[in-house]
Amino acid sequence: MKRAFMKWSEEAEEAIKRVPFFVRKRVRARVEEEIKREGKKSVSLGDLREAQRRFLSGMSDEVKGYRIETCFGSAGCPNRAMDSEELTEKVETCLQRAELRKLLEERVPGTLKPHHEFRVAVADCPNACSQPQIRDVGIIGACEPTVTGESCSGCGSCVETCIEGAVVVKEQGPLIDGERCLRCGTCIEACPTATLAAGSKGFRVLLGGKLGRHPRLAREMDGLFTDQEVVKILERCLDFYRERSLHGERFAEILKDAESIDMFMP
Repeated sequence: MKRAFMKWSEEAEEAIKRVPFFVRKRVRARVEEEIKREGKKSVSLGDLREAQRRFLSGMSDEVKGYRIETCFGSAGCPNRAMDSEELTEKVETCLQRAELRKLLEERVPGTLKPHHEFRVAVADCPNACSQPQIRDVGIIGACEPTVTGESCSGCGSCVETCIEGAVVVKEQGPLIDGERCLRCGTCIEACPTATLAAGSKGFRVLLGGKLGRHPRLAREMDGLFTDQEVVKILERCLDFYRERSLHGERFAEILKDAESIDMFMP
């Protein structure tokens, strides 16, 4: 069901922008829930500050041990290379079974905070709105174009639509540069003659990204993976995390010295 629109004052909108990005969405949702219960239809700066005070005082209660970020997906994204809804459900089930809140309570000294959580991001295309490159585990939908036996008209639509410059059209038809191609599938949609079609489809997996004082981009595993393979990779990452994160260290920190991430291959 579509959530009713809640109006925010200009001062409240400016203030919410100063809330750390990793809790901003939750703070906004919490504020709107509380304001709605009070029968109000707009959020003032005072409403926001009071809600923030309550949120920060009970921050530890908000930590569930993991966090999943998703993109627009079925809500209206026109660029989807893969449908990740079913995979996201499987990922959440896997994270729930890991009982990460309990693990953090046992190992993190002091109060639990949102940045202690194990973070996973799922994106349906390489635009990656959910920022998988800076999460513990990032998952990106991919559709690899393949050249069929259908005749090419030479219209150049595939070349025009590919912002990576990964497609050229020769006399024999389109050629795909595998080094440039991000497997977004837009050239397939643009081809009017079905000379380009969907080949391998699946998910790219990136490991060990984070922000903070020492930011690091996640490293990508070789290949495209099925739903089941992604879950198996995640399970192996969680086993590694449970074994090595003795004081609540982030997955990226304990992975940074690993020469290869092939150990997580399904």
